[in-house]
Amino acid sequence: MESKEVVKLLGFWVSPFTMRVEWVLRLKGVEYEYIEEDIFNKTPLLLELNPVHKKVPVLIHGEKVILESSVILEYIDETWKQFPILPRDPYDRAMARFWGKVAEEKVMMNAWRSVYTQFEEEKEGYLKHAMESLEKIEEVLVQGKSKFFGGEKIGYLDIALGCMSYTVPVWEEVGSLKIVDPILFPSTAVWMENFRNHPVIKDKLPPRDETVVYCQRRRKEIGATARNG
Repeated sequence: MESKEVVKLLGFWVSPFTMRVEWVLRLKGVEYEYIEEDIFNKTPLLLELNPVHKKVPVLIHGEKVILESSVILEYIDETWKQFPILPRDPYDRAMARFWGKVAEEKVMMNAWRSVYTQFEEEKEGYLKHAMESLEKIEEVLVQGKSKFFGGEKIGYLDIALGCMSYTVPVWEEVGSLKIVDPILFPSTAVWMENFRNHPVIKDKLPPRDETVVYCQRRRKEIGATARNG
């Protein structure tokens, strides 16, 4: 039976981890209240609900509090059965989780570092590591021969990688580099466009201009901290 308890989400407008949770809630048609947090001036509510990491997203479902985006995604998928995002087969589920972790820790983290590092030699190294992992992701997509990683509909790995569709083009502009070259990664480039243009996704993406300004400002702030540190 579908849960009728009130659902609230604490998030930050440009956070890819917040976006993941919102996408899944919207795909499943779950009504929720969104509460914007200032992650640079954290509220007592956030600190109370997530005293360990002090980060968003935080999902509140009735009296229950669920933390960490990947954990939240699985909780949502198990609580609201409509539009399942994780495969039913145990092996397929394990592989979706594995590649989701690769996407987060190897592709996105190294891509982020390549943009925000202040040292050119580090930039090249991080970019190289990101693209090496992206090659493996490209192979997974090619093998599936479908519109999304989840087949003809969005699945767990699409959600895990989804922030690439809007964040990477911004990072490329801000960092003056190329991460997803459509010649090297044609299937990934097409997937990014498919994901970004999905009706549910495109209505819940941060404004590009504001995201560029935010990332430029953060790059300067991180650079100033590195120089003064």
